Amino acid sequence: MTDVESPWGLAFLPDESGLLVTEQDGELLLADLDGDDRTELAGVPDVYARGQGGLLDVTLHPEFDTNRFVYLTYSVAGDGGSTTRVGRGRLERDEGRLAEFEPIYTARPFVESTGHFGSRAVFDPEGYLYVSVGDRQFKNFGPDHVAQQLDNDLGSVLRLADDGSIPESNPFVDDSDASDAVFTYGNRNPQGLTVHPETGAVWETEYGERDGDEINVLEAGGNYGWPVADNSCAYGSDDAVGVPHEERDDVIAPVYGWPCGSGGFPPSGTTFYDGDAFPDWQGDLFVAGTAKQYLAHFTVDGREVTEVTPLLDRGQRLRDVTMSPVSGHLYVAVDADEAPIYRIAPSE
Repeated sequence: MTDVESPWGLAFLPDESGLLVTEQDGELLLADLDGDDRTELAGVPDVYARGQGGLLDVTLHPEFDTNRFVYLTYSVAGDGGSTTRVGRGRLERDEGRLAEFEPIYTARPFVESTGHFGSRAVFDPEGYLYVSVGDRQFKNFGPDHVAQQLDNDLGSVLRLADDGSIPESNPFVDDSDASDAVFTYGNRNPQGLTVHPETGAVWETEYGERDGDEINVLEAGGNYGWPVADNSCAYGSDDAVGVPHEERDDVIAPVYGWPCGSGGFPPSGTTFYDGDAFPDWQGDLFVAGTAKQYLAHFTVDGREVTEVTPLLDRGQRLRDVTMSPVSGHLYVAVDADEAPIYRIAPSE
């Protein structure tokens, strides 16, 4: 598939009869993989396509075959600036549209920024919807930073029911000073969410400041440190943003990271591999790299993560990666105007 305008999110229909692709300027495509045909779906919400914002991720309800729900994350403008929102509509393929699209949760507060919206969405095996929200680039690196404050949704991963309501089991529902939607906090700009195929745990990737990029396993109520405990340095310097995670017992360290001075690996979309096309890759993790411009490949043993030979090292920014549920091939979105969607398949 070629000539896609700034693709951001990918999601397969369960029978591989089509691939949903978000374009950051606000278009949602349904592509036919048997050729290069695509439909620009109607019924998509208006988005705030500025800076890092726009139409961002796409994912399907676990019971899509019966309810046809497609979920989108996107940035919106409002009183006070902009924020991240998630909504859903029913795919009516024959009519080429999302019907009855409705917002189901809006991250608070709106702020004057065009960066760090997050924003991935994934369902876990229990049917909860996780949505990542960035810290919106606030620079007051200390305990008063929004990512360390529970009374807002910024710099966090949210957990919602499929209709956008708050699960009673969320970690902060009994705290009157906290956002009930928050599942984890202390996250800088998380742009990758995926579910481990065996444990059901949600794994997350997030951008650091200068280096400091991370792969995390999410735990309910966990503080992942940003910016009080982190491996980043401030942009343009060698000054540490926070103390190492190991120096605080109230934060959770990444299972894999790129400390300041390593060159980093700004990570976007991610997926675990559990297909049949590449048996040797079962249980491996793939992460789309933006600034480093390759698809990172990791073996995973419990919480031990090891990087192995990368893929698609072609000098192109990569935004998302997903696996076909039928063929087991990997599909990768290039972050560019008039971009291709690559397919990784076994050699014949």
